[in-house]
Amino acid sequence: MKVPKRLQPLVDDGMVDEVMYQLMSGKEAQVYVVRCGDQLRCAKVFKEAQKRSFKQAVEYQEGRKVRNSRRARAMSKKTRYGQKEQEDAWLNAEVDALYRLASAGVRVPQPLGFVDGVLLMEMIADEDGQAAPRLDDVTLTPEVAREYHEQVIAEIVRMLDAGLIHGDLSEFNVLVDAQGPVIIDLPQAVNAAGNNNAERMLERDVDNMRRHFGRYAPDLLLTDYAKEIWALYESGDLRPDSKLTGCFEHDTHSADVDELMAVIDAAKLEEQERLERQQMEEEDT
Repeated sequence: MKVPKRLQPLVDDGMVDEVMYQLMSGKEAQVYVVRCGDQLRCAKVFKEAQKRSFKQAVEYQEGRKVRNSRRARAMSKKTRYGQKEQEDAWLNAEVDALYRLASAGVRVPQPLGFVDGVLLMEMIADEDGQAAPRLDDVTLTPEVAREYHEQVIAEIVRMLDAGLIHGDLSEFNVLVDAQGPVIIDLPQAVNAAGNNNAERMLERDVDNMRRHFGRYAPDLLLTDYAKEIWALYESGDLRPDSKLTGCFEHDTHSADVDELMAVIDAAKLEEQERLERQQMEEEDT
């Protein structure tokens, strides 16, 4: 195929030998399968800020550290330079998260380089060597659903133990290879220790997985891993090999009705935004 303009520098520099085909086009990026020597890899081309439908929500960026104080000051302002620095920080977030999680043993694509808004990474493949399908495109038996759910929960625990929460985890950003689920799409990864929304986002990630796998194994709908995981994390007892039960004893004290309604309204808004992003992604593909 004709080499996309954004990938031409990688071809010119010898990082990519051939662009094979476009794998997908989503709300924030286009992904191409490329050949590097005798290896097939993926090149994720991030869309420009004004062309992305996924907004750089403040709730995701809270707690992210910027090493350079000049950059930090610029990002707090609305100048053109500040906006560019904020955009660069957003794009680098996924690269940093991938390296961090890969080192922690989380099943994510291995990052191989980041050049001018293009992330070169491992291609997750199925048993035939083709690009692995998304979880949403796979039909599961109850037994496999329970197995995959257990694996995803273990990956969420490993991520949190490494200090990160996916923040937008669903069946649309999990791939399935011969060994099971692989987590992808991490530009909105949340700093667990520095973000006030961390617990809520962890619960949302876990609940999204519970709902999806619960379609095939309804008994999973009765589990409550999120509260259990967060309680272990807060107490400093969470480990990659922590034994989880899927049960949690909830506080039975009287609830603050206003606070409860605010949480419900926020959850409804998040679900509406998720569905809108899903629809936009489906329209782009």
